[in-house]
Amino acid sequence: MSAKIVVVEDEEDILELIEYNLQKEGYEVIGFLNTKSVEQMLVEEDIDLLIMDRNLPGVEGSEFVQTLRKRGFATPVIYLSAKNADSEIEEGFIRGGDDYITKPFNMKELLLRIKAVLRRTSKKVEEGILSHRDLLLDKSSRTLTVEGKKTDVTKLEFNLLSEFIINKNSVLDRDYLLENVWGDGEEYQYRTVNVAINRLKEKIDPDKTKNYIETVRGVGYKLC
Repeated sequence: MSAKIVVVEDEEDILELIEYNLQKEGYEVIGFLNTKSVEQMLVEEDIDLLIMDRNLPGVEGSEFVQTLRKRGFATPVIYLSAKNADSEIEEGFIRGGDDYITKPFNMKELLLRIKAVLRRTSKKVEEGILSHRDLLLDKSSRTLTVEGKKTDVTKLEFNLLSEFIINKNSVLDRDYLLENVWGDGEEYQYRTVNVAINRLKEKIDPDKTKNYIETVRGVGYKLC
C-alpha cells in the first residue's frame, strides 16, 4: 500500500508543488494550509508521515507537533521550514521532529528524506509491531510500551488492545470482541468486556487524559 502523507504548508504554490511531486512518487497526499483540521485527520486516518512548516497562521508548527506528542501521537514528522538557525533546528527536534529540512529546499532531497523516514518507521510493522499514537505493541515479545515506558498487561489485555489497533478505524461491538478476543462469545457476558476494557484503560491511561478508547453508546468501543 502507498504511504499516506499529510503536508501542512501555508503557501499554496509550495503546497501544490510538494503535493504534485509526492503524488508522482505514488504517495497519497493530503494538504492543509494551517493546522486547524490536522489533529482530527490523524485521529480518523492512518497517516504515515507529517510534513510540517513552522511559520503558520495560528499555531507555530513545532509547537503544534509538541502538543501532538503530549497527546500521544507518534506519527513521524519532517519539518520543512525557513527557520534555519542552529537553535531553531534544535528546537524542532526537541519538540518532536524526526527530521528537519530548511527552505529553500531541494525537492530531490525532500523525496529521499521521506523515503528514509518511511523505511525506518515501516520496518516496525514488518517486525510485528502495532502502534497507535504513543502505544507500541511488540507481538514477538508480547510487550506494551506507553510513551516509551514498558507497561504490564495480561495476555487478554494485550490481545484486546491488538484487536483495537488492527481495527483502529472501526467501532467494535461486544459480540465481535467476545468472539475474536475471548474466543467463544457464548460463554461470557457483555459485562466481561466492559470490565476488561476499564482495566485496560486504567493501565494505559491512569491519569484519564488521553482517551485512547471511547465508548460508542449503544454500539461498542472505538480506538481514538
